[in-house]
Amino acid sequence: MAKVAFLGLGVMGFPMAGHLAAKGHEVTVYNRSPAKAEAWTAKHKGRAAPTPREAATGADFVMACVGNDDDLAQVCTGPDGAFSGMSKGAVFVDHTTVSAQITRELAAKAQALGLHFVDAPVSGGQAGAENGQLSIMCGGPEDDYARAEPVMAAYARICRRIGDSGAGQLAKMMNQICIAGLMQGLSEALAFGQKAGLDGEKVVEVISQGAAGSWQMVNRHKTMLKDEFDFGFAVDWMRKDLGICLQTADEMGARLPVTALVDQFYKDVQLMGGGRNDTSSLIRRLK
Repeated sequence: MAKVAFLGLGVMGFPMAGHLAAKGHEVTVYNRSPAKAEAWTAKHKGRAAPTPREAATGADFVMACVGNDDDLAQVCTGPDGAFSGMSKGAVFVDHTTVSAQITRELAAKAQALGLHFVDAPVSGGQAGAENGQLSIMCGGPEDDYARAEPVMAAYARICRRIGDSGAGQLAKMMNQICIAGLMQGLSEALAFGQKAGLDGEKVVEVISQGAAGSWQMVNRHKTMLKDEFDFGFAVDWMRKDLGICLQTADEMGARLPVTALVDQFYKDVQLMGGGRNDTSSLIRRLK
């Protein structure tokens, strides 16, 4: 068992840190709003620290799951950042979805301090985090990944090293690109079926077993048909992720025409007041 610090206790980080504690790791948590850290320690075995630095002091592994590039840089660097509290040889594992650029910058800073860094964004949403069934795509040196993988196993369904630093984030971009197209297609199909007067659940029961089937179809069609979206992965966060995808594609000279279009459809949902709704709320603009 390892000494682990977990930074960021949102809808993903809270249960992920809980799985670590349940597996017997010695867990110290940090959250920007102390109330969430207090709620976590009331539910799980572990302690809270007032700063990332104090949480990371003495830890073998420091996990982070925060909001964006700026949030990650803030918890890593500076006088109260985790890097200033970590011991040489400790491993920082970043589960945040951020740009490959900030990942490589922070990995270089960690290396200069004698630390190790693995980018490890996750997929599976809130349910995956709560059930310990996340897909984790990783970037970084092979030895660092090999050390971190048994710890990440506490909340992983599958965990794989994709390549060098930043490769995990690039793989997560591919994941979000796939979801954007799938969700738009599913939204159009369900809205079409409703217009045609078909029983959407009966249709999905059949087509989900064929070539059209997907995780989104199986897990989201019922709530989409009922117009229920107050759960899951928020549209605001999806737009943040798609923005990273589109910027990276522009830098590489890659083309993402469908992703760019769906990003604008999600903007419509935000303008309708659905920024905190699940990504499946894309169907709202078709109704």
